[in-house]
Amino acid sequence: MRSNCSSSSACPANSSEEELPGELQAYGSLELVFTVVSAVMMALLMFSLGCSVEVLKLWTHVRRPWGIAVGLLCQFGLMPSIAYLLAVSFSLQPVQAVAVLIMGCCPGGTISNIFTFWVDGDMDLSISMTTCSTVAALGMMPLCLYLYTRSWNLQQNLTIPYQNIGITLVCLTIPVAFGVYVNYRWPKQSKIILKIGAVAGGALLLVVAVAGVVLAKGSWYSDVNLLTISFVFPLIGHIAGFLLALFTHQSWPRCRTISLETGAQNIQMCITMLQLSFSTEHLVQMYSFPLAYGLFQLLDGFLIVAAYQTYKRRLKNKHRKKNPDCAEVCHEKKSASSKETDSFLEVNEGAVCPGPSGPADCHGALEPTGHLASCE
Repeated sequence: MRSNCSSSSACPANSSEEELPGELQAYGSLELVFTVVSAVMMALLMFSLGCSVEVLKLWTHVRRPWGIAVGLLCQFGLMPSIAYLLAVSFSLQPVQAVAVLIMGCCPGGTISNIFTFWVDGDMDLSISMTTCSTVAALGMMPLCLYLYTRSWNLQQNLTIPYQNIGITLVCLTIPVAFGVYVNYRWPKQSKIILKIGAVAGGALLLVVAVAGVVLAKGSWYSDVNLLTISFVFPLIGHIAGFLLALFTHQSWPRCRTISLETGAQNIQMCITMLQLSFSTEHLVQMYSFPLAYGLFQLLDGFLIVAAYQTYKRRLKNKHRKKNPDCAEVCHEKKSASSKETDSFLEVNEGAVCPGPSGPADCHGALEPTGHLASCE
């Protein structure tokens, strides 16, 4: 392992732009789009999502980091193991297998934060997990790559993009800190910012997805095994993260949060590491994987959100049929319906929490508040 070079042209593994074939020039354009859009998305999105973070709840996660620990175990325990097993099962070439493994060793991406918001997850835990996994990547990425790549004979030295990790941390923590401050000082205004940010985040995700489909159209005829892995890998990550969270007795919002955090990886960091570590010849074989993974993780996230919102709407309609007098009151107090619906969902998802993740979690999940409680 070695630290990243100051620029792509300074790295011996990289070629100059004139030497790149047409395919990689398209990939380079795609990377530029992803870089610009993701930078804007990260700053604005994390500021708006930071407006949903409460200082006391955030401190609770720091003081009792059980949920964060489970998330880190999923991120740097499950994901690298899944990546290695997929690479071995599909009998990938060493260069392609390393691309899959690098993706599995990357920290969580900020895409998981917006999806967590849409499925009524634990936003405090989501942002804490994204930040902690990015910090932990400074040491865990080299360790995981060293352990899992020993079975393949690689001539290249893998380059950890420490500069990219540092930029990600800055773009993550500073906007979130401003959002937390706004929520603390102006709670009413922060709710408006949060709603605008959620819509803007969804629009930006769609822009990234469309740009990926258009600019990466030449990569869809690449290795079928890589495309198959890019499709099933994030899905397996979501399922494995949810099951591990359930097994460790996390509450339902935490299970949803950890599931989304596990399957959503930092695509830009994977692309940067591939560029710094491999030659143009190898990049042709590897570049399609992180791009396809990014598109499929967006698709999986939208499907999870759609499934949850459908389930949530059915529960609300079922509740209104049982309590017709409550519909008018619910309409009048629409501004407070989100939190109250979450409490109602917790009761309907199970009379008890999955396990004793903490007295505060179960207490919040078991007691519906506001007009929903009065209509029962």
